[in-house]
Amino acid sequence: MRRGSIIPLVVCAALANGQYTVYQPLNQQIIFGGVGTPTAAGPAATYTGAAAYDPTVLNPPPPPNPPIPTQFPIQLYTGGMWNLSKPQSGAFFGFSIEMSVATQILGKNSSLINVPFLNLLANIKERAGWVQVRVGGNTQENAELVPAGVLPNNSILAKDYSSTFTATGSHPLAYTTDLLYMMANISDFTNTHWYLGVPFFNTTPFSLEIVEQAQAIIGDRMLGFQAGNEPDLYAVPPRTNRPVGYAPADYAGEIGLLVQQTNSDDLITQRQNLFLVPSISPNSWTPEQVWDTGIVESYNSSIYGLSVERYPYTNCNAVYKSGTPVDIQATFPSYLNHGAATGLIQGYINSSNFAMANNKPMIMFETNTASCSGFPGISDSFGAALWSLDWAFTMAYNNFSLALFHTGGQNSYYNPFTPPPTNQSTYRQWTIGPVYYAALVMAEALGPSNASQVVDLNMNSGNTFTPGYAIYENGSPTKLVLFNFVTDNSTASDYTASISIGGGQTGQPGASPSQVKVKYLRAESVSQKGNFTWAGQTLGQHFESDGRLTGDVDVQTVTCDGNNVCAVTVPAPSVALVFLTDDSYSAVTPSDTLTFPTSVQTRTVNTIYIDPSAIKTSNGHWGMEDHVGATSFGHVNAASLRRSMPGAVLLIALAAGAFVAGRALMTR
Repeated sequence: MRRGSIIPLVVCAALANGQYTVYQPLNQQIIFGGVGTPTAAGPAATYTGAAAYDPTVLNPPPPPNPPIPTQFPIQLYTGGMWNLSKPQSGAFFGFSIEMSVATQILGKNSSLINVPFLNLLANIKERAGWVQVRVGGNTQENAELVPAGVLPNNSILAKDYSSTFTATGSHPLAYTTDLLYMMANISDFTNTHWYLGVPFFNTTPFSLEIVEQAQAIIGDRMLGFQAGNEPDLYAVPPRTNRPVGYAPADYAGEIGLLVQQTNSDDLITQRQNLFLVPSISPNSWTPEQVWDTGIVESYNSSIYGLSVERYPYTNCNAVYKSGTPVDIQATFPSYLNHGAATGLIQGYINSSNFAMANNKPMIMFETNTASCSGFPGISDSFGAALWSLDWAFTMAYNNFSLALFHTGGQNSYYNPFTPPPTNQSTYRQWTIGPVYYAALVMAEALGPSNASQVVDLNMNSGNTFTPGYAIYENGSPTKLVLFNFVTDNSTASDYTASISIGGGQTGQPGASPSQVKVKYLRAESVSQKGNFTWAGQTLGQHFESDGRLTGDVDVQTVTCDGNNVCAVTVPAPSVALVFLTDDSYSAVTPSDTLTFPTSVQTRTVNTIYIDPSAIKTSNGHWGMEDHVGATSFGHVNAASLRRSMPGAVLLIALAAGAFVAGRALMTR
């Protein structure tokens, strides 16, 4: 593998928007000339900027009536509990990245990797031991590998906006092997494991270059390849790349052709456990219809896992004028209760049982708050953090093995993380969404043991606003995850759970700890945007994060009473992660986190930083008398003029394009 000199880069993002999961970033390199005009989202009548920074704030639902019970017991048992899930990995909560925006998120190329992205992955790795990321989506369906140097300006990923839409509803995508080298280098820093996709735009023959090259370059951190993305929509406009009537049996037949071609390809070194099938959405086919074709039995040795994709709602009407309009304010409460997750999982319980019977992982390959980029005010609110975390735990409890939460571009509301736009990357940082906070909590809850089993406690008499889960490892309870979906700043809806351990279902004696530690995921309201806190630390507001948590760590210690009953209060709204043992706490609470600060510059001209406080009181007029010149590098009088300019004028030089980048320094 080529490693070279790896320089994590503070790289920026171009604008993107999606149809289903099709993204067309503005300013992305155009192949073979031509000018593209991607459709722009219209998220709000009074806001015309990128969706990722939409200021829309919804009204939180009032406290429920009747009020939630605010005092109740939680009894845990030693030796295990009924209905525990299978053992789960701490890397259960992963990320899906649309292939067309991969260079915006991951980095410019294999030598220039985005520093904040490394930091974000490192946070998960420090808690779970590793990270799972998929690069794909609808834009993988017509992706073509091209030789290095073919794309303009040495790009490694590009769309041909001069070409017509393909049958999958997106412009053709081209990439070079350097995209794969970049992924391999990211793995070296953060122990990230990857999923990619086989293009399904043409089956005669399949284009298998991505399998051949990814195996050779990424190695054993290349987990599997998606065999088709939402094939249930292949015959549905605009993706009319299959004839009307295309059915599960037709898809199974194509998988047979794929397996046959793979087995005869000498450049593919690993031919077993390669593919994920069928990755359908809940639109036209049911999973059972696909299983009934015999696809798993026929091609068992070639299948890595069984996969589906699910969004609870769609915002396609607002973005593309297709589908039914959604009243976002009226829909918001639908996310803020446990029934939102338990309702979604019902269609997959049979499939997760089927997957376990066939010794295959069941994978939610793409999910988030709503398709077509999510909803303003919902997908970027604290409520989305609560929903996505509850949804992830519900999947884990029902024996899924992985859930990948999707990331689009600038015109997506639901992104776990968003780089700044290209023209702002020199003075603005990344925006971290609520879904990323949920990933942090999930990583700590499941931890690095790969032995964590999840059980839905149905606590507080099954109250839908106060769900909770217990985590068991090797028969012993180690953690509790307690939710409060209610917004109520009066504290009247805060609840106290009285936790005790021992006896009961398994008949084994046990003892509650003398004290427990508690970390909280907090915000003032479910409608709050940004500045959420996890154990007292935050990733800030829009444009404020380099991927590292800031602020003082705040971990509460709760002393249990003489009967070893531990009373833990859960504010409204919040999530409490309760550590029942010291080992479970120390395993996911690193005293020093590996991070990747920037230290080198790829551009050394006009890299001046101006303190905003020095600018806000200046109108930029002072100090310019009798001065003539320019600020461009190498221009006459440039240096002397810059020496005399006050801060407001120097800002012009900064805005002209200071582009500071950095080589990774592994620091603690």
